[in-house]
Amino acid sequence: MSNAVLQSQPPSTRTSNPVLFFRRWLANPLQMGSVIPSSPALCRRIAALVERRDDQVVVELGAGTGVVSRALLAAGVPAERLVVVELVPEMAAHLQEALPGVTVLRGDAFDLPALLPASWHGRVGTVICGIPLVLLPRDQQRRFVEAVEQVAPGRGFLLYSYCITSPLPAPALGLRAVREAWTPLNFPPASVWRYRP
Repeated sequence: MSNAVLQSQPPSTRTSNPVLFFRRWLANPLQMGSVIPSSPALCRRIAALVERRDDQVVVELGAGTGVVSRALLAAGVPAERLVVVELVPEMAAHLQEALPGVTVLRGDAFDLPALLPASWHGRVGTVICGIPLVLLPRDQQRRFVEAVEQVAPGRGFLLYSYCITSPLPAPALGLRAVREAWTPLNFPPASVWRYRP
């Protein structure tokens, strides 16, 4: 599948699509972090942790049905400064319709340096990851960290996860890990981790 930038369409009244989310979970449970989309409480926590200057973009990886994306927009990230990446074509098409003005990139987050336009490299304020990295082997985790470092040098990333302890072996990946938030109101309860080189 080739990488694609999907153009924004007129606004949609749908803010999430739980049926689509559940269908994708059934098709590939290991690709999805949960059986249901993230709760509004978790989405607000993630949005509150975003760091971004006016000239920087926010990149969300594994955007799913867009519930975190909507929280980012509601928290003040301008649509033209939000970039969402989604591997699954059906979900990318949903995001294109549901998030007018947002740049939707269809492709693999591990190919982020090639996906993200070169003009945005080094101009990323925060990378947010909704991909269940804890399930991946160490070499794949390292590949992910390197991909983020290429586009957001020194910035690291936010990772939301259902693990009580750090979902990534931070020292082995050359990272510092800080649990920035815990959301017991999410099902299952979730943590937001910030990893920096």
